[in-house]
Amino acid sequence: MDHFTASDGTRIAFRDSGAGRPLLCLSGLTRTVKDFDYLAPHLPGVRMICMDYRGRGGSEWSGKDTYKVPIEARDAMELLDHLELDRVPILGTSRGGIIGMVLAATVKDRMTGLCLNDIGPEIAEAGLKEIDLYVGRNPQARTHQEAAEAMAMNLTGFRNVPDSRWLQEAQIHFVGTGEGLEITYDPTLRDAFLEDYQSPSADLWPLFDALEGLPVALLRAENSNLLTPETTEEMRRRRPDMIYAEVPDRGHIPFLDEPASLGVIHAFLEATE
Repeated sequence: MDHFTASDGTRIAFRDSGAGRPLLCLSGLTRTVKDFDYLAPHLPGVRMICMDYRGRGGSEWSGKDTYKVPIEARDAMELLDHLELDRVPILGTSRGGIIGMVLAATVKDRMTGLCLNDIGPEIAEAGLKEIDLYVGRNPQARTHQEAAEAMAMNLTGFRNVPDSRWLQEAQIHFVGTGEGLEITYDPTLRDAFLEDYQSPSADLWPLFDALEGLPVALLRAENSNLLTPETTEEMRRRRPDMIYAEVPDRGHIPFLDEPASLGVIHAFLEATE
């Protein structure tokens, strides 16, 4: 992992791996650069630039008031500045897709396109309620194996997932300690989430519409509780050219190495060349 210092002095971790065309990869709310570990082997010739948002993974904790989409979007652009990259395609998983849409509305000239992983301009209440159940809380499981078994049992939107993948997921998202497992991010992220969750919903459709003129792709998990079929239908109506696939046997979020996911991502990268 490498680091750079953001304009407010926060130390931000990132991973710059591979060689070829750059692709900026933005992860989910509580996640890290490891969101893209499953995808990386399938992208030869791509330079994958992945960032730990402030307060997550290897990045410095900077307090709940800074765990906001506009600040995370600013950090992403400062990372590109640090790497001396002018324009890149963006792959945004969940929260990362929201950040990508914000960037389209504010600094569109820094992007060559956006691929959205199970996220859109409307976020379903069912998905937000599920996030509320776990964000900022350590798991009850005491070992990675116990956590993997709990995931396999509780994440009912996922089917045909081998036990080995659930164990990988547990090892990615939780750190083992002598007293059990801990989350890989600042627990006060929960406070930041609740502030947004309990505020009136913002209209994000203008952010999606700001992508006009850029290649856009969308992956929707077949059993997603965050991105509804109705929102997906409206996104496709507004952007009939959008590259799209539904990923079978997946809930929020697809792992990105499924055949349907890879097909969309490869087509998106071709469209942004």
